[in-house]
Amino acid sequence: MILSDRDLKARIESGSIGISPLDDPDLQIQPASIDLRLSNHFVVYHLPQVACIDPKDENTVTGCTESIVIDEGKAFVLHPGEFALGSTLERVRVPNDLVARVEGRSSIGRLAVVVHATAGFIDPGFEGDITLELANLGSCAVKLYPGMRISQVVFQTMTSPAERPYGPARGSKYQGQGGPVASKMGRDPQVKL
Repeated sequence: MILSDRDLKARIESGSIGISPLDDPDLQIQPASIDLRLSNHFVVYHLPQVACIDPKDENTVTGCTESIVIDEGKAFVLHPGEFALGSTLERVRVPNDLVARVEGRSSIGRLAVVVHATAGFIDPGFEGDITLELANLGSCAVKLYPGMRISQVVFQTMTSPAERPYGPARGSKYQGQGGPVASKMGRDPQVKL
């Protein structure tokens, strides 16, 4: 079941769910989700520098990316067909008895911008900034302003708490991440083969 605003507030107040900073709960806590804001950190891909991104070769992943920090009051411009990584301003902590999903806000979707390509699921036990997989599906560039509400996180109950939650004991690659983090798929045992 999806947690309602009433349940979200109670879980935040008890410390079970962590959303920090939550500067404007009245605005950010929606009927069944919490709006998350865009940080000013981005990772952009310069694909002409490599012929192919190979998850087995971390140099092709990191070698074609550049970290960008947008100055206060400025915008990040996402061009048509472009893909970039962004992150939430808020750090999110999911307790072991819940899962979460990050979704784009409809106002962003109506500008032809998606906020996650496939990684919308957040495991129980995760803590960190949420990396957003930003893509412009439209035919016109879109300005994205740090601090704008860009996504929403939805929390759902599980049948029981996770026996092995996301985190160091599992070797989870993104636990504690700060800012947008490029793929670490090359660390997966099956990819190393």
